[in-house]
Amino acid sequence: MNKNIDDIFKIINDLEKTNKEINILIEDLQLKNKLLQLENNTLQDEVNSLWAMMDEITKSDIENFTNILEDLQKDVIVRTLMITKKKALA
Repeated sequence: MNKNIDDIFKIINDLEKTNKEINILIEDLQLKNKLLQLENNTLQDEVNSLWAMMDEITKSDIENFTNILEDLQKDVIVRTLMITKKKALA
């Protein structure tokens, strides 16, 4: 009978030890989760900044190409007028 009680106490002691180890693992995982959430927030801020930069670059590219096309259109019109004037004089 005494051996059974000792076995029960050993099992209870082992379970308490295992429970403590599990609690330590849970706390460790919770800490890692918080760190990953902070890192995720930082990375999300960087992504948002990059998208904002991409939007600015795209807007700038559109403006630059619009200016280039307007200049090209003016140049074509001037060249057309010059050719028309030369033909009229000839």
